[in-house]
Amino acid sequence: MTKTRVLTGITTTGTPHLGNYVGAIKPAIDASQDPTVQSFYFLADFHALIKCQDPKRVQESRREIAATWLALGLDTDNAIFYRQSDVPEIPELMWLLNCVCAKGLMNRAHAYKGAVAENEESGIDELDRGISMGLFSYPVLMAADILMFNAHKVPVGRDQIQHIEMARDMAGRFNHLFKGNYFTMPEAVTDEKSQLLLGLDGRKMSKSYNNTIPLFGTEKQLLKSVRKIKTNSLEPGEPKDPDTCSLFQIYSAFANEAEVAAMREQYAAGIGWGDAKNELFEYLNAHLKDPRERYVALMEDPAHVEAILKRGAERARDEAAPMMARLRSAVGLGSFL
Repeated sequence: MTKTRVLTGITTTGTPHLGNYVGAIKPAIDASQDPTVQSFYFLADFHALIKCQDPKRVQESRREIAATWLALGLDTDNAIFYRQSDVPEIPELMWLLNCVCAKGLMNRAHAYKGAVAENEESGIDELDRGISMGLFSYPVLMAADILMFNAHKVPVGRDQIQHIEMARDMAGRFNHLFKGNYFTMPEAVTDEKSQLLLGLDGRKMSKSYNNTIPLFGTEKQLLKSVRKIKTNSLEPGEPKDPDTCSLFQIYSAFANEAEVAAMREQYAAGIGWGDAKNELFEYLNAHLKDPRERYVALMEDPAHVEAILKRGAERARDEAAPMMARLRSAVGLGSFL
């Protein structure tokens, strides 16, 4: 049976929060256990360098992200889990794609256009000021990530669909120029049902809003965060609308149907905000207790995490090395013998 190849890049900046877990991590980990799918999960640490030039932060974030996914149950026997920077064939493929990618295609990339627009709005005459080649050409690196393993499907947010289309453009151009079926055309997969968790202030939970609840903070930190969640001024005993409440929305993302229904009844009966926050804290704390303990153990044992990632990189390179040998030959860079 030919397995469907699904590739997911994991951003390695910042500390994982509840919104990351509900919206991306849990669905991806569930998919990693599907025997009909060959999943590739990689720490996108080359991409991280575009926005972060703090080596300590980059290093620490990579450890935190790897430990998080492992603690939450990523199946590394079925899925291939690796660091992007451990597969040198990826930047090599990026160069081959750079040589067939039209500059005009990169000019249309959302991130680049957004940076140019920001300079223009600020009255800066030099519209490319502060824009690195990393930011300008990162869709090419993303294409290399995908095409190296001939991924069939790439789960992305709607803002990333353009990059999958660009990868298809580069793949088609390369196949045409070098007269072969070297690359599979990847398909963007967006989950319209994917839940966006609300943050402390009622907006989408996001690091950019500084309104997140860390996934593996201590019990004390978790309680402090939950108590900060914004509520209205309704008193205990007054019925409350669960569908406009961040507390209820976060609870619903973790609880089962019966538990959600019971909590909805408590809202109708006028549960006090203090009690609602206490119930949310207790539920989250119990839900996260075991993975939190695994996370702490993994953070204290970097050698174990390193061994898992190295093994994943070996599996990735088992596929990447022969692929690059074929591509080198295709463009005229093969061995003379």
